[in-house]
Amino acid sequence: MANMPLIVFRDLRSRFNAIPPNVQGMIWIALSGLVFSCFMAIVRYVGATLDPIQTGFLRYAFALFFMAPFFMKLRPSDLRGAKLLMHALRGFLHGSGVLLWFYAMSRMPLAEVTAMGFTAPVYTTLLAALFLGEVIRLRRIVAIALGLFGALVIIRPGFEVVDPGAVAMLLAAPIFACADIVAKKLTVTETGAAVVAYLSVFVTIFTFIPALYVWRAPTVEELVLVFITAGLATLGHLLMTQGFKVAEMSAIQPIKFVQLVWSALIGFAIFGEVPEIFTWIGAAIIVGSISYIAHREAVARRKRAGT
Repeated sequence: MANMPLIVFRDLRSRFNAIPPNVQGMIWIALSGLVFSCFMAIVRYVGATLDPIQTGFLRYAFALFFMAPFFMKLRPSDLRGAKLLMHALRGFLHGSGVLLWFYAMSRMPLAEVTAMGFTAPVYTTLLAALFLGEVIRLRRIVAIALGLFGALVIIRPGFEVVDPGAVAMLLAAPIFACADIVAKKLTVTETGAAVVAYLSVFVTIFTFIPALYVWRAPTVEELVLVFITAGLATLGHLLMTQGFKVAEMSAIQPIKFVQLVWSALIGFAIFGEVPEIFTWIGAAIIVGSISYIAHREAVARRKRAGT
């Protein structure tokens, strides 16, 4: 009887491993979306009393605790050969995006922030063509344009008063994309553990400076909640990475849309937020463009593998 939980776990694991890899990836991505939506809800709740800039700093400062396994994987060569200027640039870009994102979270419904966050892969595709020399054809340009159009459908400039939080999200998405491009360049010469570890350190450093200007002593409840967000963010990234590992990118991209459902449900349950129809329409357009880009990447990869 004592071994019953272990037996049940092994049985469930074997059953899960028998599922097709793409379906496994969809499950991992759906779970990561749920975790990220819970993370966003806590950030939204804390942001009502604690300045978003200070919240962003504390989130990454606490994340250093959860990043300990990555620091332990660092090798002497990771320290000697580190391109610190590029790591610092990535930390500055990502930290700036984090502060804008946290500000948007304090002002906008969860579903809208989630939907507009989907535009980051669109910007990444465009920047990859500009800075990494990747070929971008007409179909990808159309997909990028559709993704940006989807963001405009959500905020509807000219028809609605554009909230400063929406402007912050419009700025955050391309900034995150720039940080991803720098990360891509770093992975050519440095280990994944080094890239993750240095990001946590430099984001903490860069967000600490602006946090000083708005600092106030956080309550015990706020500290506990922000610590939980750091753990949830780490868990969400691990689940998402597992999804990327086992499934084709083109298969799992549409499942990211499930995060919008999680965010809408949590936003309604906790904050009474009811997403407008334009949020769903814009999100569908954005996810559709991302899915098309991922599909074309998969087709191109298969063609290269066949030659």
